[in-house]
Amino acid sequence: MTIFTSICANYLHKARTLADSIKDHLPNARFIVCLLENELNPTYEYQRFDRIVLAKDSWEGNFDRFVFKHSIVEASTSVKGQFFRFLYSEYPDENAFIYLDPDIYIYDDFIELSDLLRERPIVLCPHLLVPGNIDMELSSTAHGVYNLGFLAVNASHEAKTFIDWWAERLYLFCYNDISRGIFTDQKWVDLAPCLFDVEIFKHHGYDFAPWSLLNSKIVLNEGKYFINGDPLRFIHFSGYGKVAEKCMADWLPSDDHLFKHLYGEYSNLHDKNNSDGISNTPWSYDFYESGERVDPAIREAYRKNYEVMFAQENPFLLSNQHFKKALREDSKSTLVHYIRRAGEVLRQEGFVKLIKKVLSKLTRM
Repeated sequence: MTIFTSICANYLHKARTLADSIKDHLPNARFIVCLLENELNPTYEYQRFDRIVLAKDSWEGNFDRFVFKHSIVEASTSVKGQFFRFLYSEYPDENAFIYLDPDIYIYDDFIELSDLLRERPIVLCPHLLVPGNIDMELSSTAHGVYNLGFLAVNASHEAKTFIDWWAERLYLFCYNDISRGIFTDQKWVDLAPCLFDVEIFKHHGYDFAPWSLLNSKIVLNEGKYFINGDPLRFIHFSGYGKVAEKCMADWLPSDDHLFKHLYGEYSNLHDKNNSDGISNTPWSYDFYESGERVDPAIREAYRKNYEVMFAQENPFLLSNQHFKKALREDSKSTLVHYIRRAGEVLRQEGFVKLIKKVLSKLTRM
């Protein structure tokens, strides 16, 4: 079994905590960190990581150009499909490949999942398994039905075909742009059961999270935790901090509760693994090589303009001022082109059609 997570250096403390739980409960699993930084600092190493791979070293094509168009969250999710491809090539004898978000903690062996992957090519966990939390139901329609903090595939042709499809979509459109129906890597996978042979894994003990708390029963029996009767395998401490604590305040009784106990234990381990302050590490791809910080507005404009994007091999060698000028000049040349075409359209199609075409073009600029 090969497990990986995808992070920037500021999440290494979370990956350390995940690694501890993997080695304690899945000792035969290989754990790999895909790191989105431009170099590997010795302080990033951890004794329970089997391997750290820079995302750029697993990439096919121009990584600098690709990563420049993404925010830190978008970038961390955008490489997951390609990293699955990388792992397929690196470990050709492996049959079980699992992605886990770094804020996950494992409590027991993946017995059911291991059995599933012998027969089923793709395994997904829905955000919700019981009805009744309308806020989370609405959130799932916006952000994705399936939680991509977990994804498991085997090495079958069907699984590899799915990974190829997903990786190609993430290469082009892995943005936080809910108005366009895109939420990083996650929303795409709503389509997966329509297109591929997917196992929708309805086991309460996998990918349990703060969003699952309402109407869920947690018990402790002979040292083992159970969620709605299913043995607990891992908790996804998504929204660790204020968001998770709000979920507990809203959906759990005010007195003691087993999830609060589990959260407190995880919090202690999480903070211990951040004793060196690794969470304060700046993201290296947030800066040009000159040290200037990349303007987020430049990233968004850059990814919409392929002429500007493909004009340079390495955008990090440039500056915000360069891109402001390049994007402005490209907009001007585009407008001049539309004005020149307007005269032709006016002669050919008349004034009303001209106005409609110009308005249509301008609204897309």
